[in-house]
Amino acid sequence: MSTSASRYSGFSLNQLPGQPWARRRATLCNAAAVTRTEIEITLNRGRADALETLAAMDDDELRAPRTRSEHDPDSWWSWADHFIHISLIERNFNAMIRRHLAGEQGMDRAMVDESGKALRPLGDIMAYVHELTESWKLKHEGKPLQELVRISSAIRAETLNLLSEIDDEQLQSKIPGAPWSDGTVGGIMAAHSGHWKMHRKWAQEAEPAHAG
Repeated sequence: MSTSASRYSGFSLNQLPGQPWARRRATLCNAAAVTRTEIEITLNRGRADALETLAAMDDDELRAPRTRSEHDPDSWWSWADHFIHISLIERNFNAMIRRHLAGEQGMDRAMVDESGKALRPLGDIMAYVHELTESWKLKHEGKPLQELVRISSAIRAETLNLLSEIDDEQLQSKIPGAPWSDGTVGGIMAAHSGHWKMHRKWAQEAEPAHAG
């Protein structure tokens, strides 16, 4: 289970409403927070909701398989897996923003072609994203909730530190090709709360299942 434009070189994910990427975009592209105050409020509310949701569960509920992996059909994701997934995307978004602000190509090189100016075919992008997120899930699978919270807390600290370093003009800067929120640095940073809500919805609506 993975992440997650406006448009990039004429490519619009809105043209593919049935695709997982396009469905995710619809959730991640809620009205973007435009000020650092709004961004921090949004991030804190999403973080609190995630922690409160998981803290209310016993370990059996936390670990029960709920949704099938989009990379490996024999792999199932639990609430814990969905939670730690959010932090992977947050970490990667922070790296993308730092590259952009340094004057480099912000988008992950695996998502753009050799020219660096156009997205790779959607199928290639999604295969890469699904494999990346599944490997992260496997890396952290079975870790105690408090360890997952520690890992995600460190990443959130990086996000808040990054926010403190960015001026208002940089917050409004658009990352070429970024298919999240309104494409601005600030909008993308605020999208993490919506990302969690999307995964919470998927996990809530799924019936607990057992691989095999």
